[in-house]
This record gives sequence, C-alpha cells and structure tokens, in this order.
Amino acid sequence: MRRAVTWRICAALATTTAAAGIGVALSVPQASAATGGVTGYATQNGGTTGGAGGQTVRATTGTAIHTALCNRASSSTPIIIQVEGTINHGNTTKVSGASCNTAADKIELKEISNVTIIGVGGGAVFDQLGIHIRDSSNIIIQNVTVKNVKKSGSPTSNGGDAIGMESTVRNVWVDHVSLEASGGEAEGFDGLFDMKDSTQYVTLSYSTLRNSGRGGLIGSSETDLGNSFITFHHNLYENLDSRTPLLRGGTAHIYNNYYVSLNESGINSRAGAKAKVDNNYFKNSKDVLGTFYTDARGYWQVSGNIFDNVTWSATGTENYPAGPNPTSNTTVSIPYAYTLDAASCVPNVVSVTAGANKGLQVSNGSCVPVSPTAGPSASPSRSAVPSASPSRSPSPSPSQPSGTNLSLASNAGADGSSKAADTSYGNVRDGSLSTYWSPSGATGDISIKWGSAVTVSRVVIREPSGTSGSIGSWQLINYSTGAVLASGSGAGTIAFSATSLTKITFRITGSGGAPKVAEFETYA
Repeated sequence: MRRAVTWRICAALATTTAAAGIGVALSVPQASAATGGVTGYATQNGGTTGGAGGQTVRATTGTAIHTALCNRASSSTPIIIQVEGTINHGNTTKVSGASCNTAADKIELKEISNVTIIGVGGGAVFDQLGIHIRDSSNIIIQNVTVKNVKKSGSPTSNGGDAIGMESTVRNVWVDHVSLEASGGEAEGFDGLFDMKDSTQYVTLSYSTLRNSGRGGLIGSSETDLGNSFITFHHNLYENLDSRTPLLRGGTAHIYNNYYVSLNESGINSRAGAKAKVDNNYFKNSKDVLGTFYTDARGYWQVSGNIFDNVTWSATGTENYPAGPNPTSNTTVSIPYAYTLDAASCVPNVVSVTAGANKGLQVSNGSCVPVSPTAGPSASPSRSAVPSASPSRSPSPSPSQPSGTNLSLASNAGADGSSKAADTSYGNVRDGSLSTYWSPSGATGDISIKWGSAVTVSRVVIREPSGTSGSIGSWQLINYSTGAVLASGSGAGTIAFSATSLTKITFRITGSGGAPKVAEFETYA
C-alpha cells in the first residue's frame, strides 16, 4: 500500500495544581463555548453547546485537563477548557473525582456532558495521545491537533484512534482540528475519527485528516448499526488508504469536502447505510465512492461532485464502485439548513479554512473564506490570548480580509533572498497551503512584486497546513524605499497605513528553526 506517510491575570484567580511539576489549570475570564456556529447534524437532537455558560479554565498538560473535569460540581456542570502547548504521555495522568472518570493513557471524556476543549494561543497539540469520548453528550472539540496515536508499539493510546467515540455518545461537534498519522495499521495506527456503539448527532467540519491507512468509520462491524446522523463538511482528506469514511448503517451527509490521494477507496457505504454526497472535489484518487470489501451493500445520493483524475475498479463479488459515472440509488432528507459552495472552488476554500490554527475561518457559501462572527469572545487564534507582558508585540490576527488578493494578479510575481531545497518563491502565491517557501537558513526575505504600482494596506502571512509557530520575529518592508511598514512576530494578518508600492518584502528576522510561508497575501 502507498503511504506518505492581556488580558491581565487578576490576583484573585484561583489556581489548581494538577500535579507537582506537571501543569496547572487557571481560572480565566469567561469566554464563549466555541467560536463560529455549530452546523450539520450536531444542531439536531436539542443542539450542541458544549461548555457554554460554564467556567473557563486554562490547561497546558493532560493532567490539568483531567483535573479541570474532576473539579466540577458534577459530571454535567458546563466547562470550557482552553488548551495551549503539547499534551503527551509525559504530562498526562489519571485524576479521580466524583465528576470525572479519567485515564492516564488518553484524554478521557467518559460519562460526562457539557464540555468544550478548545486550542488557544500558540496552539494545542495532542502528541501520541488520543481523545476518547464514551457515554457522553454535548461535547465540542475545536482548534486542536491530534497526531501519531498508536495502538501498537510504544507508546499506545486510545486503540490507535486520534479521536474515538463509543457507547451511547450524543451531540458532538469537532471543528477546525488537524488529525494526522504517519502510516497505516502495519505501522501501529488505526482510525483518525471513529464512531461506534450508538454514536449519533455528530458534525466534523473544517478539519484535516492526513497520512493514515484509515480516515475513520461509523460502526465497528456489520452488526453495529446504531450509529447515525453524522455530517462531514469542508474537510480535507489527504493521503489516506481508505475509510473517508466507512459507513455501516445510519445516515451521513457529506458535502464540500476535498479529497486528495485516496489510495485504495474513499466513501465506503455498507450494510444499508445512506450517504448524501454533495459538491465534493475528488482528485488523484481511486474508488472514491461505493461499497467495498463486503457484499452488504450501502446507498448514496450524489449531486454536484467533481471527479478529477479518479480511477475506478471493476465491479466484483465484494467490490461495488459507484463510478465511473456515479448516479444516485437512494434519497436522503436533510433536516437542517445548509449552503453549498460550488465544487469547483472547494479545493481553495478548504485549503484556506480547514485545520487547526487557521483563525477558525469558515465559508460563507459563496466560495469566500470569512472570519467567524458568532460568540462574544475573540477567536482562539494566536491573538486571542494576549501576552501577560505588555512589552511584547502581539502576533497578528489571522482573520481573512475582504477584497481581492493582489498577490494573485496577472502582473504579480515573487522573489526572495534564498530558498531551501524543494521550496519555491512562487509557492507563496499559488493559493495552496500545501506548498511553501522556506529560506535556506533561519531568517530570510520573501517578496511580492508587481509590474506597476499598487496600493496595499493589509498583508496575510499563512503557514503551511499542519504547521504553526515556525515564524518568529519579522519586519514588513517597502522594498523601494526601505521603510518598515510594520513589525511583530508570528503568522497572521498585518494591517498598516495604505502604501503605494511595486514590491513588498516580508523579512523574517528570527525563528526557532526553519520558518515556512505558504501564502503571502496582499490587499488594498
């Protein structure tokens, strides 16, 4: 198989010590449960609000997350847990209490309800440590990365699932997350997003699933048919062997997703499952829709999809591909409102919006990424948790400006001071977050230039998908005059006085390693 592979903290804040030398949870001013509005089937069955209205705490370790759950008055007391930093086996222990049921080898959301876990600040990475939801309801997970969770080898966690749900789970919204592995079952990994044993009313939105043998399943066997009402939209599935997802029974709504390099099969509808598959973009893939590896047939309703360099196998005893000309063999009624982007713009919209640390941008249904507007608090991007030190320059906000990206104009180009192997200056203006420029060292210049003068007042610097924090300090310079237009640190949006120029330079003056710029956007 082919795999590639400030706010100012008040003195009165309560501090809970998770474990000596391991981590703490801090009470902080109340924030919204999550940024952006819940969508899809998670809006049904009473809706999904997570920890809205509850206390907000800060956690930098897995033990602190468990402590926050255990310190609640009850297992259903609403709570918002803001997470920053790397969560791993070294800083995660079991915590006991009347309002929790945790474990040492995973983030355990068991027999609880009304919880939001949201990445803030410089980002939250669950490294080799899965998130397990069991016998729980009303859960939101947003803006986090979960990677390299193994079921064999060392260390192991969560049966090899990045996020797994089982045993009477209801109303879960997973949004703007990055789920990654480094291979398939032979390398010790399992599913990135699995649901079984009566899991219902779930939405996975604006997320990336990458580099795994298995994307995810709904139902663990042909007899586990009580899982249903799942929405998948505006997600990127890239370099996966199969299960995008595998559906056994139940109903799923799958729209505006971008599928790239599905190596063996894609959406696998089995055992009577019904999938409504709308306006998705499938590229460089094989058998992207059908019933595979079983004679227990499933069903699909298709419309508006684009199949770009997709190959199809012949029909066999346990192989029933929907292509090469997919047609509907069922109808599916959707109970909630939604707006479809045209399939032709899905690659661009999803590349800009999907995954953690993207500013929680969403689509407005017109192929235009926009910043979220729902919720009373700032989005949990790098700028949402200001530094406690007033002398530190805040990182720019990664919100999406309105207007035309001038970097994509026909008379625009790019150059720079140096480029690392396998990177290109032109990658910063190709509209893709999968390609990038990196200097040959830890610092360097990248520029956008035009054949005639343009007026620029805002720049957006985007890091590659799955990357955050690679850019340290920087200056934005009018190349012709040498004037410094702005300075700061980190990727995101940079606003400055409108300036007429023919070349603008983003100069990286400090970094912790090899900085990467995927897109250098410019706006009037």
